[in-house]
Amino acid sequence: MVSSNGQATTQPRFSFGLISDVQYADISDGRSFHGVPRYYRHSILVLQRAVKEWNTHQKHMFVLNFGDIVDGFCPKDQSLGAVQKVVDEFEKFKGGPVYHMIGNHCLYNLPRSQLLPLLKIQSLDGRAYYDFSPVPEYRFVVLDAYDISAIGWPQDHPKTLEAMKILGEMNPNEDKNSPDNLEGPERRFVMFNGGLGKEQIEWLDGVLLDATILNQKVIVCCHLPLDPGAASKATLLWNYDEVMNVIHRYNCVKACLAGHDHKGGYSIDSHGIHHRVFEAALECPPATNAFGYIDVYDDRLSLIGTDRMESTDMHFSPSS
Repeated sequence: MVSSNGQATTQPRFSFGLISDVQYADISDGRSFHGVPRYYRHSILVLQRAVKEWNTHQKHMFVLNFGDIVDGFCPKDQSLGAVQKVVDEFEKFKGGPVYHMIGNHCLYNLPRSQLLPLLKIQSLDGRAYYDFSPVPEYRFVVLDAYDISAIGWPQDHPKTLEAMKILGEMNPNEDKNSPDNLEGPERRFVMFNGGLGKEQIEWLDGVLLDATILNQKVIVCCHLPLDPGAASKATLLWNYDEVMNVIHRYNCVKACLAGHDHKGGYSIDSHGIHHRVFEAALECPPATNAFGYIDVYDDRLSLIGTDRMESTDMHFSPSS
């Protein structure tokens, strides 16, 4: 790598920590619907070790949490306390801010009106999408994957009604959390997923236009994956195709990062954009981990993962 002054450099511009799908609950271990073990009490220990590791490095500018900090099986009379307990662990990070995304399990526990202030997401009308630039050359865009959703909004809210209309048209099952009888990417039309509304898509388009004018590289972050090649089809954002059509209009987006699909995944799409889905902290057996950090360079992202989280080098395509 060569810097703008022609001198070789191996130092990243900046680094940040990341973790996804902690899904803590003070309950006995269980299994997913597919039989995968889940370690509800251990997951907060994974987070504690992550924060300790990030603080030890003393170089990370911020941390990204990719959502689902508390599990849906958390007893509802404990939801508020459990969310606060996990947030308190994140707050022990000393290097800078922690940026949160909301996930379906967050919304099973608390409505947006309670959740967003706890996560320090400054919100207008319950929105949970925003952007920030840690350095002038880079911009991070955090999407609200449950903007249009059957969970998190009041039952009579227009966004809830729109979500139920989509599910009614796209999912023939009585249980709208079931992808049975749906094929390929159509399996994404389940209640535990969601989509971006028109206003958020217009906002995204404007942010990417502004980033292009400023010659910024953009990293898109979303709880739900945006590429079928990187994740199970049943975990995708409802309108991932519409969102990616907006992203593909520009050359500024270099990577899309996500959680939700606990096994993790990685792909490079037709436009050279990297899609990395992070492995879940929840599914770490005792004494194992799933967290990491990313070193950000001019020409690549370098994910350094621990244990279950695989390290990944994401070199930017010259045409992307």
